Amino acid sequence: MNNDLIFQIALTRIPHIGHVHAKILTSIFGTAEAIFKTPKSKLEKVDGIGQIRATSIKSFSDFNSCEKEIHFTEKHQIKTIFINDTEYPKRLLNCYDSPILLYFKGNTSLNNSRFVSIVGTRANTDYGKTICEQFIDELKTYNITVISGLAYGIDTISHKSAIKHNLPTIGILAHGLDRIYPYANKSLAKQMIENGGLLTEYPSGTNPDKQNFPERNRITAGICDALVVIETGKSGGSLITAEIANSYHKDVFAFPGRIHDMKSDGCNQLIKNNKACLISSSEDLVKLMGWDEKETTKIPKQQTLFNHLNNEELLLMKLLETAVDIDVDTLIFKSGLSHSSIAVNLLTLEMNGLIKSLPGKRYKSI
Repeated sequence: MNNDLIFQIALTRIPHIGHVHAKILTSIFGTAEAIFKTPKSKLEKVDGIGQIRATSIKSFSDFNSCEKEIHFTEKHQIKTIFINDTEYPKRLLNCYDSPILLYFKGNTSLNNSRFVSIVGTRANTDYGKTICEQFIDELKTYNITVISGLAYGIDTISHKSAIKHNLPTIGILAHGLDRIYPYANKSLAKQMIENGGLLTEYPSGTNPDKQNFPERNRITAGICDALVVIETGKSGGSLITAEIANSYHKDVFAFPGRIHDMKSDGCNQLIKNNKACLISSSEDLVKLMGWDEKETTKIPKQQTLFNHLNNEELLLMKLLETAVDIDVDTLIFKSGLSHSSIAVNLLTLEMNGLIKSLPGKRYKSI
C-alpha cells in the first residue's frame, strides 16, 4: 500500500481546502504526508492558505475514516490515483480545478491517445439516439475512448454503443464507487469495467447529490480531447459541460437540430454563439481533429536527419515517435522541460518539417 495514501485521502477531507489549494500545497511540499507534517507557521505563508486553512490542516484528526476508505478500495480492487502519479489523466493536469485524487475501477488507461466526451439530454428523441449510435459506429476504426456520465439518455446510448463496437468507454460518476446511479445502469456499468471503467473523485458513501453533478462535469470536460454535444435543450448539464470545456480550451462540437425542436435548442445556441463547431458526422470530427490520416507503419528516419538537432529537440522527437500523437501537457510532463522551452523547440521541429501540429495543442511526428 502507498504509505502516503492515508494522507492523500485526508487532504481531500480537510475543511476549507479545495482542489486548487490542495494542488498548490502539493506543488510546494511534494507529498500529502509532507503537507500534514509541515509546521503551521510555514503553511500560513503559502499564498491563499493563511491562518484559517493552516489551522484546518493541523487540526485534522479523522484518519480512521481514511483507513476505512483504503480498506474499501482494496476489497473492491479500486485504484486510487493521486495527482503526482504517472497514471493520473495528463489532460486534467492543465485544468486549474482538477481533482487532487481520483478513484478508478476498470482496465483501461486514463491516458489513451484519443478521448471523446459525449454529452446530451437524459430525455433523448429518436433523432438523438440515431445520431449518437451512428456517430460512434463511424468512430470504431479511429482508436477512440468514449467518455460520458452514465446517466439516462445520450450518456447511456454512448456507453452501450461503445461496448457494441468494442471501444473502451469510461463513465464519470457524481458519487462513490459503492453504488451505481441510476441503478438501472448497474449491468451496463459492469460491462464498462471490463472494457473501460468508472471514474470518480468521490469516496465511498457519497450520494449522487444535485451539487455533485456540475463538479462531475468538469472532469468530463477536462479529460477529453474533444467534447461532442449530441442533443440538449436550453439548460442542463450538457451546456454546463460545454461551457467548462471552452474554459479549458478544449475542442467543442455539436450536432445541429431543427430550429423549433426544444431538444436541439442547446446545440443550436452553442453553434450560433461560436461555442461549438457544427458537425454532421464523425468524418467532420476526425478531420477537424487531424485524426483522418491513415495510421501506417513508420519507417525509422535516418539518424543523419537529426544531426542538426539539439538535445531538447532530440528528446521531443523520441517522445513523439512513441505514439500516434501527443498533447503539449504530456510532452511537458514526460520531458521535464519548461512550457517556454517546449514551445520554442516544437516550432523549430515543425519548421524543419519533422513534426505536424494538430488541433487541441497536439503534435505528431511525420
